[in-house]
Amino acid sequence: MNDAYDVTETLDVKGQSCPMPVVKSKQATDGLDDGDLLEVIATDAGSVSDIEGWANTTDGVELVDQREGDDVYKHYVRKTE
Repeated sequence: MNDAYDVTETLDVKGQSCPMPVVKSKQATDGLDDGDLLEVIATDAGSVSDIEGWANTTDGVELVDQREGDDVYKHYVRKTE
């Protein structure tokens, strides 16, 4: 289950540290259509601020939500253009 979100694609970057979660998220969103939702699953605690910062400074993406549980961080990013 994807926490009640209609996820288009899931990106698993567990075990990868900065900057790879952001780099891989950018690559994944580049391949999505407008309105699609990317779920990013990471184990790097720094991914919370890194992905938020990337989404807030990048046109065409919107950070919808971030969740933490059992040493796993889930980020939901929507492509907006």
